[in-house]
Amino acid sequence: MWGMVRRELARSSGGEYVLVHQQEQHGVRQVHEDNSANGNQHRGFSMSSDDDMIDITTTGTVTERSIHYDDPGTSHLPGVTYCMGDGEGESLCYQRTSILQHVAADGDEIPGIGQYEDFHTIDWQRDIARDRMRHRYIVKRRQNSLFDLVKGAHDAWSGWVCVLLVGLTTGVVAGVIDIGASWMSDLKYGICPSRFWFNREQCCWSSNETTSFETGNCSDWLTWSEVLGQSRTGAGAYIISYLMYIAWALLFASLAASLVRMFAPYACGSGIPEIKTILSGFIIRGYLGKWTLIIKSVGIMLSVSAGLSLGKEGPMVHIACCIGNILSYLFPKYGRNEAKKREILSAAAAAGVSVAFGAPIGGVLFSLEEVSYYFPLKTLWRSFFCALVAAFVLHSINPFGNEHSVLFFVEYNNPWIFFELVPFVGLGIIGGVIAAIFIRANLYWCKYRKTSKLGQYPVTEVLIVTAVTAVLAYPNPYTRMSTSELIYLLFRKCGVTNTDDLCDYNRNFTDVKSAVDLASAGPKVYRAMWLLVLALIFKLLATVFTFGIKVPCGLFIPSLCLGAIVGRIVGIGMEQLAFNYPHIWVFSGECSTMKDCITPGLYAMVGAAAVLGGVTRMTVSLVVVMFELTGGVRYIVPLMAAAMASKWVGDALGSHGVYDAHINLNGYPFLDSKEEFAHTSLAADVMQPKRNETLSVLTQDSMTVEDVETLMKETEHNGFPVVVSRESQYLVGFVLRRDLNLALAQARRAVEGLRPSSLVLFTSNSPQQPPQPGTPAPLLLKNILDMAPITITDQTPMETVVDMFRKLGLRQTLVTHNGRLLGVITKKDVLRYVKQLDNEDPNSVLFN
Repeated sequence: MWGMVRRELARSSGGEYVLVHQQEQHGVRQVHEDNSANGNQHRGFSMSSDDDMIDITTTGTVTERSIHYDDPGTSHLPGVTYCMGDGEGESLCYQRTSILQHVAADGDEIPGIGQYEDFHTIDWQRDIARDRMRHRYIVKRRQNSLFDLVKGAHDAWSGWVCVLLVGLTTGVVAGVIDIGASWMSDLKYGICPSRFWFNREQCCWSSNETTSFETGNCSDWLTWSEVLGQSRTGAGAYIISYLMYIAWALLFASLAASLVRMFAPYACGSGIPEIKTILSGFIIRGYLGKWTLIIKSVGIMLSVSAGLSLGKEGPMVHIACCIGNILSYLFPKYGRNEAKKREILSAAAAAGVSVAFGAPIGGVLFSLEEVSYYFPLKTLWRSFFCALVAAFVLHSINPFGNEHSVLFFVEYNNPWIFFELVPFVGLGIIGGVIAAIFIRANLYWCKYRKTSKLGQYPVTEVLIVTAVTAVLAYPNPYTRMSTSELIYLLFRKCGVTNTDDLCDYNRNFTDVKSAVDLASAGPKVYRAMWLLVLALIFKLLATVFTFGIKVPCGLFIPSLCLGAIVGRIVGIGMEQLAFNYPHIWVFSGECSTMKDCITPGLYAMVGAAAVLGGVTRMTVSLVVVMFELTGGVRYIVPLMAAAMASKWVGDALGSHGVYDAHINLNGYPFLDSKEEFAHTSLAADVMQPKRNETLSVLTQDSMTVEDVETLMKETEHNGFPVVVSRESQYLVGFVLRRDLNLALAQARRAVEGLRPSSLVLFTSNSPQQPPQPGTPAPLLLKNILDMAPITITDQTPMETVVDMFRKLGLRQTLVTHNGRLLGVITKKDVLRYVKQLDNEDPNSVLFN
């Protein structure tokens, strides 16, 4: 009537042993616990998470003993032994079981289980489930002792402590980079002999002389011509300054390129495309390491100081993420779990933008909108806290001496006219066109670099670009100065004390405190506009060739500069239009009194936002960053209008922003959540292998160690489905190749008697046939088996499959038909299929 009767001897949490009877009838198991100590009987039996269990099953003369270890968060190697007869056989069984107990106790976790190989995609669901299991285990143990209570509290606050440390460190590193880049940039022009560690502005603080961005000199600051015994002005001084400018630029650029090549090849470029890919679940070992952090920090100071058309704001995101990655290893909750680590990296990215622009709110929105793939609510709070701490630390350091976190902070007070929305939208359109031209040209050049011999000589390319940039930049005062200074000059309002050519208006100031009236532009203004047009062309071409060379280089500042030049030119044109035709209905209200109703600096700011938005496709975060820069919210509408126009034009002329375009160029497996899958196809069209082809699988109880090793040698798959048998193909679970390798290696070291002919069992049930005498003990690997893999049917629409990969962060999904396994769809398969449907090269997806 009843089936097999199992008697299990289990150790309770108190340490004593209790006898457990299990009866099975028609597949239904009833469990009774007999506790001889208190005589109580309980229906059901549940074991604590750290108990081990010895199963004793008697069937005829064959005795089976298996030892299990069911500790959440750990992966043990259970073993199964078989004993024939009684007496000596029994003693032999107990000896072999104790060996397996000893193995599991000494190595209670296989090193490397749950980790990933380089250039592989993580399994978000698996890692999040592991963290939840670990968290439940800690909460359960919290009542046991004071130590466990403290351990639980530490686990709860570790995330906040980690982002606090990331914010503090990011603020300090950003302050050092700002100070170092400012000092080294001024070395190209001269030196402060009394205090050589001062830059030009700091050197002139003690002097009462006013300095301009074009000359920028005072008596305490010596140009290189004066250091060499020449005068400050004249042809000889100009030639000496020209040559020293080129020499310093080449020195800084060669140092930056050499450091990157020798110590940290991952420190080149912006880093944001790779950060987006990493945050989407991709593994790039070393990209966020300590050497990358050091070389990127030093290299970005050298690159900016060399006068190249690049900025340090983009690489600050990479530097902050390096800091977040390094500090996460202080907290195993984040360091050992790739999915949880990305919560810290999202907060670090927010801190990077926060210190780059002094915009903590904009940094949080940038992380949410542009780089993060998985952004739960608690990550939003921690990102806000991290960005706040980083901005506070940088503000305390005050690297620019203007009580602001950026060099080009400005404040506007004048209201804007409703009609100005027309030129603002026009600036957005121009910005989108410039951005599309830049992206296409830069991608063409980067592809040429990858496929030609030029890519084999990175340092030479850097030196050539630097030399050409320095030679062409020096004659034009607007390209000679640093890009941040030029942006500040273009953003700035003209006042009484401004002596730059852009402020050469025919005004007679009688009262310094009086409002600035509209006035006709002087000849120097038109000269400056021509120089700005030349600077625009030069900066655009220089940035095309510079972005992508093997030095740290960002794109935020060059994009802002291009837009600011266009905006300032348009602003001056609008200002002169209002001055010459004040009674046109457009200007009849605000400009009829000849007050300063048009602000050219505002146009520069809107144009800067337009080009940056077109290049990066940022919208909300861009507007917030820009109004945090200006300290006022009244210009949100012009910024929003320009940003939206720029994005629409950019999307019409090119489907991707520059970061997504470089992700595709490098072949990273990034599945953009913003794109829609509009094709009609089924999972059977994409799965691998195709129909009538053989699928590489493992069986649950009929393969030997040799069979498993042969299968792994003959294939390169990153995981294998486990089925009941090759004939039935009913799915049991999924096992990762890395975990299988680690488990077999651990078994060879720890389990005696393991042979190539030993059975590999992915189930806790014993084989149907009792083993013959002399048969080696089988190896039970159920604990590395994922028994709940994500599965779909072969008729599932690919639109649903793509959404599953995006929203669940899947690494692969198994395809079944009537419960039988048909194939596997990986993230790489989805990406290749999408590219094939878009008439692109599917082989451009290089990684898994």
